[in-house]
Amino acid sequence: MYAIIATGGKQYKVAEGDIIKVEKLGVEAGQSYTFDQVLAVSGDELKVGTPVVEGATVEASVIGDGKAKKVIVYKYKRKTGYHKKNGHRQQYTAVKIEKINA
Repeated sequence: MYAIIATGGKQYKVAEGDIIKVEKLGVEAGQSYTFDQVLAVSGDELKVGTPVVEGATVEASVIGDGKAKKVIVYKYKRKTGYHKKNGHRQQYTAVKIEKINA
């Protein structure tokens, strides 16, 4: 059984026991979090929502927060002497999927 959830402007295919990294949620480690934007649920048959499946939720426990690998942004224009180097580390929250309620 799997579900497709939407959080942080992205969509994730999850199953029970999966550990995923989502956009930072602002929830402390050890607490539970419920995703209510479930786009599709696959059990015996696939249920697709319009746009979400009614009454479907995904329960997860928060493992912790972190930062992803650094992405280097380098801007350069030839012949003008212009170049600019910048870096960015996106913050994330790691969650473990506990239960899919369909």
